[in-house]
Amino acid sequence: MELLSVQGTGAAVAVAVLLLCIVLVHLVKLAGIGFRARKNPPEKPKEEKERPKPEPVYYIVEKKKKRAKAEYSEPRRFDFK
Repeated sequence: MELLSVQGTGAAVAVAVLLLCIVLVHLVKLAGIGFRARKNPPEKPKEEKERPKPEPVYYIVEKKKKRAKAEYSEPRRFDFK
């Protein structure tokens, strides 16, 4: 007895080939990244000398002034023609 029909076998083989291609492409890309990383190794961080503490910065802040209350003129009459 066959487990899969001819179409099922073809579909299974197609899926297997697709997955194999995806895996191979990713392996090639990762290998390329690895070779480039070995060719140009990351620079070692330089030893940092102790820097003097920066002096604090002081800001001059002005107090907010109250806005004068708006004074309105007498209402005018508008005539629409």
